Amino acid sequence: MVDRRIKFRHIQCFVEISRQESLKLAAERLFLTQPAISKTLKELEEILGAELMSRSRAGISLTKQGEVFLHFAEMSLAALQQGLDGVEQQGKAGAARVKVGALPSVAARLMPLVAREYSDLSSGSTLQISDGPINYLIQKLRDGELDVVIGRLAPPDMMKGIAFTQLYNETVDFVVRPGHPLLDDPNLSRIGEWQVVYPSENSAIRPMVERFLIAHGVGDLPNKMETVSGAFGRVYTRQTDAIWVISSGVVANEINDGRLIRLPFDTAITKGPVGLMARANANLSPEQQVFSIAVDNVVRAEGL
Repeated sequence: MVDRRIKFRHIQCFVEISRQESLKLAAERLFLTQPAISKTLKELEEILGAELMSRSRAGISLTKQGEVFLHFAEMSLAALQQGLDGVEQQGKAGAARVKVGALPSVAARLMPLVAREYSDLSSGSTLQISDGPINYLIQKLRDGELDVVIGRLAPPDMMKGIAFTQLYNETVDFVVRPGHPLLDDPNLSRIGEWQVVYPSENSAIRPMVERFLIAHGVGDLPNKMETVSGAFGRVYTRQTDAIWVISSGVVANEINDGRLIRLPFDTAITKGPVGLMARANANLSPEQQVFSIAVDNVVRAEGL
C-alpha cells in the first residue's frame, strides 16, 4: 500500500526540483515560497526514510534513491494527467484524440502525410499536433501532455523512461536562396563569409552540426543567428544571403520546388535516427495504435 501521508504536492514539488536542479527556480515555477518547497521536500524524505537529494553550493542533485523515486514519480504525474484529460473529454463529441509532438523537420515533411493517412484510417478521433525542440517535446511527453513524439533520438540522459522506435534516418542540409554567391564556388570553408542561421543550443541536430564543422576544419562563425523556427528560416533564407543549417526534412518541400537550394556538401556524418517515442511501459490506446499504423504506412510508402 502507498503511504497515505504522501500527497500530490510532495510528488509535484520533488519532480519540479529535480527538473530545475534548484529550490528557488522550482518554487517560482510552482508559485510557492522557497521555505515552503524546502519543507515539502523534507516531509517527503522523512516519510520515505531516505535522502532523495543532496544540497551543495553547486545546487541540487539526486541521490541514488532519488533517481529511482524520480522515475516512478514522473510516471505517476503522467498517468494522473491522462486521467484528468479523460475526465475532461468524457461525453464530448469526438472525445478520442491523439496528442502528437513533432520536431520541425517531422512537422514539415512527414506529418501532413501522416495526418491524411490517419484521417483515412480513423473515425471520429482528433489529431492534435504540436511542434518544438526535442527537450520541450520530451518533457511534455513525460508530463502526459503528449501521447507520442516523433523526432531525432535525443542524448541518453534525456531518453530515460522513454521508448524509441526508429522510423528512418535523416541528415542535416546547408541551404541557400537561388542565385546565392556561394553556389558559384560551393566551398564549405567559405560559409563564414555570410550570416549562418544555426540550430539552437538545445536542438537535436546541434551536436551533429558542431561535429561536422570541426571535422571539416571550420572554426567560429562570426555572424551567426540561432533558431529552430522553420517558418522564420524559410522566409529569411529566401530574402537574404544567409546560409541555413537545418534538418533535411524541414526544407524538403522547398528544395523540391526550387525555392531553396541545397549546397553540395557531404553531410553523411550528420545522419541520425528519427523515431516514434512514447513513455516506457505505457499501453497505447486504440487511437494511438492507429496513429502508429498511419506513421508506418507513410514511412513505407515514401521509402524513407
